[in-house]
Amino acid sequence: MAQRRMFSKKIVETDFFMEMSPTAKLLYFYLNMSADDDGFVGNPKTIKLISGATDDDLKILIAKQFIIPFDSGVIVIKDWKIHNYIQKDRYNQTQYLDEKSNF
Repeated sequence: MAQRRMFSKKIVETDFFMEMSPTAKLLYFYLNMSADDDGFVGNPKTIKLISGATDDDLKILIAKQFIIPFDSGVIVIKDWKIHNYIQKDRYNQTQYLDEKSNF
């Protein structure tokens, strides 16, 4: 997993994004920073606690479709490929292959 992540202003500077609470926006950034090279996060509840966000913040991100949850508890960042391009020589495939195949 990379140690650097990028964010597209096409997503994070929209009115739709800015209408969220500061804690929901912060949670989105933390989730993006913790995602693997395919945009999957296996511990969103831990990231929620680290960021000081609430269950409602996580629900807002799901309702606004910034993240997509799976029954396994894994989430994926919907706009991951808009935010990040990973060079092939640095790319590490996700370990969440079942979720990826359903995405």
